[in-house]
Amino acid sequence: MAKQILVVDDKSELLHLMRRVLEDEQYHVSILQEGKEAFTQVKSQLPDLLILDLRLGDISGQDILKQLKDDLVTCDIPVIVYTAAVLEAEEVTRLINSHPGHYRGVHVVQKPFELDSLLDLVQQVLNEPVR
Repeated sequence: MAKQILVVDDKSELLHLMRRVLEDEQYHVSILQEGKEAFTQVKSQLPDLLILDLRLGDISGQDILKQLKDDLVTCDIPVIVYTAAVLEAEEVTRLINSHPGHYRGVHVVQKPFELDSLLDLVQQVLNEPVR
């Protein structure tokens, strides 16, 4: 069965590009352009992976990440977060490193990134055994 991926980004072009690239790899992809809906959608859909932009227009990606990891239903869903903001990437990396058990399964990617690198990470994350 195809793995389910939810991509959340406020940039329509990037959302559709990522959807096309991931679907070409046989993943079932849902997209969401508004971050405020992300937690609710993740909780109802329970995707195999969430790909989340940290810089959303309506809510912080970090806030969404914290909500997901604090909730018993969604805490084990792996998350790939990405951002062009170096300081934000460093802040999330510090958060993960200071609470590795709580933020298990979270990976930080700095923009710009190569789509092939992202696909490699997606495959790696989805093939990781559940702990």
